[in-house]
Amino acid sequence: MLGRTANDLFWMARYMERAESIARLLEVGYRIALLPREGGRQDEEWLSTLRSAGCDRDYLRKYGACSTGDVVNFMLFDGDNPSSVFASLATARRNARAQRTAITREMWESLNGAWIDFSAIDPTALHSNELPPLFDWIKERSALFRGALLNTILRNDTFYFSQLGTFLERADNTARVLDVKYYVLLPHGQLAGGEIDSVQWASILRSVSAHRSYRWVYKDSYKPWKIADYLILNRQMPRSLRSCYEEIVPALEELGAYYGNGNDCHALARATRRRLAEGDMQAIFQSGLHEFLSDFIACNGRLANTISAAYHFSD
Repeated sequence: MLGRTANDLFWMARYMERAESIARLLEVGYRIALLPREGGRQDEEWLSTLRSAGCDRDYLRKYGACSTGDVVNFMLFDGDNPSSVFASLATARRNARAQRTAITREMWESLNGAWIDFSAIDPTALHSNELPPLFDWIKERSALFRGALLNTILRNDTFYFSQLGTFLERADNTARVLDVKYYVLLPHGQLAGGEIDSVQWASILRSVSAHRSYRWVYKDSYKPWKIADYLILNRQMPRSLRSCYEEIVPALEELGAYYGNGNDCHALARATRRRLAEGDMQAIFQSGLHEFLSDFIACNGRLANTISAAYHFSD
């Protein structure tokens, strides 16, 4: 496979996952911004949402201050924001069209249909009560594409490059959400557990589709320690960091077997998976959760760059 083809497949899947992640972050921000806050601190919530998406600097440069309307427009429809849903769908579609013969008809139709329908939305005519259904629609269209990928594509290099894009993006999103939101919601000088606090923690879990499954696993109220453990180390939780690397490593191993070689990216991915598999939340908290997550995000980004170099994405 040409490096350009591998690059397009990787980023096609990555941007489809990003569109869903942005919708999830916005849904959480929207829910929490509607809650009563001391001193009207909704701006703080929207700023943490922008930070989770890595969009805060670009947003503040353009708008200066946080408002619900501006944040929603910036993260949904602004073509100048490369992580907006609009830009993500456009880039994913462009990459898919360039590699139309490498993907299945079902994959193309699900992605192209999502782009056509979303680009037809008039942001100026969108009312606030229409946002939750729109967030759900974006998640559903991402799931449709993901289902088409899993159910129609050959298990060859096309599939494995797509897998890498999906799960590297998912791991990055989970780590950023936990890193930013965890510290926004940690209580200052008081015990956690109030009614609003519980709603906020539930919203964080909803952002990674973990709200109901957390209850199944822990059968307990929301505990910051357990939420961190669930989103970092729990192999059964499909958006946890460990679960993502349980998909990344086999995909790289299959590519290594397919091309008959091994690269630095294989060793780096295995080392990250081993670190997560052997991880202990007590040790992570003692050394610093923020430090752990910051290091993971950097390592995850380094793996993406190493994969790009190993498989000549720029060629």
